[in-house]
Order: sequence, then structure tokens, then C-alpha cells
Amino acid sequence: MRSYLGAAGAAVVLVVGAFGGVATADGKPSVGSSGFTLQDPRITESSGLAASRAHPGIYWTHNDSDDGAYLYAIDGRTGKTVATLTLTGVGAPRDVEAISIGPDGDLYVGDIGDNLGGKWDHVWIYKLPEPKKLVDQTVRATQYVVKYADGPRNAESLMVHPKTGRVYIIEKGEDGGGLYEGPATLDSAATNTFKRIADIDLWATDAAFSPDGRQLAVRGYFGGIAYSWNDGKPERQGQLSVPMQPQGESVTYTLDGKTLLYGSEGKGSSVEPVEVEGASGDSGGANGSGGSGSSGSSGGDGGGFRFTGKAGAVGAAVVLIAVIGIGRLLRKPRQR
Repeated sequence: MRSYLGAAGAAVVLVVGAFGGVATADGKPSVGSSGFTLQDPRITESSGLAASRAHPGIYWTHNDSDDGAYLYAIDGRTGKTVATLTLTGVGAPRDVEAISIGPDGDLYVGDIGDNLGGKWDHVWIYKLPEPKKLVDQTVRATQYVVKYADGPRNAESLMVHPKTGRVYIIEKGEDGGGLYEGPATLDSAATNTFKRIADIDLWATDAAFSPDGRQLAVRGYFGGIAYSWNDGKPERQGQLSVPMQPQGESVTYTLDGKTLLYGSEGKGSSVEPVEVEGASGDSGGANGSGGSGSSGSSGGDGGGFRFTGKAGAVGAAVVLIAVIGIGRLLRKPRQR
């Protein structure tokens, strides 16, 4: 947590430089880029967030729980649920933590949590086509068995690269964790082994690729880190602007790549926007190395970044740490 706190202990909030993205057809900001509040009383532990490509302005989320295989389509204008998907073909979900959308237009759901501290022999990924119509429906998903090459891990972040379609998972560890790469193609008839390819210096609760695939945004409870993807060899750029939230566990880019949306667990929780400064709205907005287009020093955590003035007070950070810590201790491990 030292990575996300200033010298006096106050939470440091930064705005990220140029990421690029995919412009909407009319050039207007993506729906939902001003944020929204989840209205559905069933959504009490929103733990993943993904911007729909088939239905611009719709955001997919799910509960962090074992209460069933459900996905919720949220209207970014109102925060209301416009469709509920019930997944079949996946057995009983254990600890669903993340959702992402691949270049194939499919939804990828990560049943990858492990509150027993990395004891599960395997975890699962569910893949299903994003529905053409937003109505309540039952959708059959494909289930993939996942193991890690270096043993069981607890994770809450799953990302599908928007260009290659490759699936990645980030381990959740208080002192940071590994970035794991899946096979080029997932196999539903075999075990899919994910291999550690890099270190992530964050207690990661979610992550997302920019629409052009050049950037990786990783968030935690108390901050976030921006990485240049660099063809699968991520290079740290600096700290992300992550709002103070009760239990922040989700992040996604808007379709135009100009805004990062941060979500939190809790009934009636808010999805809060942070502008990606310098994003041009097209794939040419970032250079080949994914470097920032903002002015500033080129070295250290602050290279190409600037403060927004939203830094939280020491007391707020301490209270948040205490609340999350107690909540996690009181949450009973899910055993199957």
C-alpha cells in the first residue's frame, strides 16, 4: 500500500496520460462516461464491470458471490438493469470475481476467487455469446477448467486482450502478485494452464485493457497502476486516479477509451468516472510504446502524470483500510 500513499499518508490521486482508444461512430462521449448508480437491489456485491460492444452504453456486472450464475446488463444512462442472464452449463459458481469481453464478442466470466488463500485445485472461466437482444434470458455457456503452473492462487482480475483474444489473470496479493497468461486458445476438453509472465506491484481487485489493447489499467482498494502492454511485456507507467470507494472491485474503459469507470461493492453503489487525459478517441492516440502524451518528467511513478487535487485525507484512508480489513476477516470462506 505504500505505492499508493503520499509521504504524509494521504491517498494520492492522479490522472493518466494518453491511452488512445476506439472512437464512437458519432464522436460523442460514450454513454455512462459521467458515471451512474446501480439501481438493482439484487446487485449488492458488484465485483466486475465490462462495457458492452454489441450494445453501446450497456455495462455488464455480476455479484461477487456464489448466489447463482447471473449476469446483469446495466443502462449507463440510468443505472437500471435492462436484462438478466442466467447461465447454464457451468455447474455451481464458487466465487465469481471478474468479467471481460473478447474480440470475438463473447463475454468471459472469471470464477477465479479463492478466499481460502489459494487452496482450490482449479478455478473456472465461463464464456458465452453476448446476446443480440437485451431481454431476460437463459444462455448456455462454455466452462473452462483453469490451473496455474506454479500452484493455486487467489485472483479477482480477468482480462481478455481486445486484439489477440488471449485471456489473462492477475493474482490478488497484499504485496502484489503475478500476471498469468492463458493458452492461445482455451480448451473446454482439457485443463488450461496459466503461466506467470510478469509481476504486478498491486493488491489487485480488477483490471482492464484499453480498447486498442495498448494499455493495461490495474486497480486495487487504495489506488491503481497504469502499464504499457508492450506486446505482453508490461511496463509500468505510473499511478491511476482511483476514487475512494467503500470496497472498490471493478474497472472498465468506456468504448471510446476516454474514461475509466470504477465500481464498488455495496447495495446502490456508484460507478465513478475518471477521464483518461490525452486520449484521442482513436487507435492512433498512443504511440507504439504506449507512452504518455502528457507533459512531465519521464522517469518514476509520476512520469507523464499530474495531480487532480482529489487526494484523500489520512483519516479517510485509515478508516477505509480498517473497514475493508474487518469486512474481509468477517467474510467466511466458501467451501465446496
